[in-house]
Amino acid sequence: MEELNYLDIIYESLSDTMMDILPIILVFAFFQWGVIRKGLPHWKKMLTGMGMVVFGLAVFIVGLKECIFPLGTSMAQQLSDPQFLMGDSFTLDSLTDEKRIGAEYYFEVILFGFLIGFSTTLAEPALIAVALKAKEISTGAISTLGLRIAVAFGVGVGVALGVFRIIEGSPIHYYIVTGYVILMIQTYFAPKFIVPLAYDSGGVTTSTVTVPLLVALALGLASNVPGSSLLLDGFGLIAFASLFPMISVLAYAMIQERFFSRVPDSAIK
Repeated sequence: MEELNYLDIIYESLSDTMMDILPIILVFAFFQWGVIRKGLPHWKKMLTGMGMVVFGLAVFIVGLKECIFPLGTSMAQQLSDPQFLMGDSFTLDSLTDEKRIGAEYYFEVILFGFLIGFSTTLAEPALIAVALKAKEISTGAISTLGLRIAVAFGVGVGVALGVFRIIEGSPIHYYIVTGYVILMIQTYFAPKFIVPLAYDSGGVTTSTVTVPLLVALALGLASNVPGSSLLLDGFGLIAFASLFPMISVLAYAMIQERFFSRVPDSAIK
């Protein structure tokens, strides 16, 4: 019975995924036959690849729903459980006025946020591809591992700060506006070759591996922190994960330019 249930879930996911990518297929078909007016080259190979993409996306979505979202939510709820944080000192009376527990009790949660942001970013396929291409174009001046670590560190710091914001309940715009002010100052002083790459790093980090866990973490944390709102505090963590990699990559380039070797002119051309 359980197996049949999962087969139904996969079938439903396949149908939804096919409908989601149908506009992409129609656009390619229109330009291939309506504009370019040529037959599809290697159409058997391409159709096979498209079928694998649809099946992979469908199974991936099922995996997110059945594993990643519940796992992130469960971890956040367990780590932020007042009984776990405060031990014997916790009483229901402390929550009657919806007062928040002090951030000093949430060290494990903040550390978990940093580590989950750092580790998931290192595994992002999009970031790996961008880092490899950046090394190739810059003739080795940009280190693949160095760029990945810089981006991952920025995401980790951003997630940790976002978790701290959820715990404290402070308005999100204070953090985001301050972060963009720092980013604009960095943009002025940083080496110009790294600025476009740094700005793109915020997008490639918030992809298939990172986003599901961060959303689950934020919602699970907000649902278990006394005085929090799922709508106001449960969302916005992705904004931190997008902003702070840009800051960390620019800082990485500025430190590298200041204390190590400069990027050769051939890498910028």
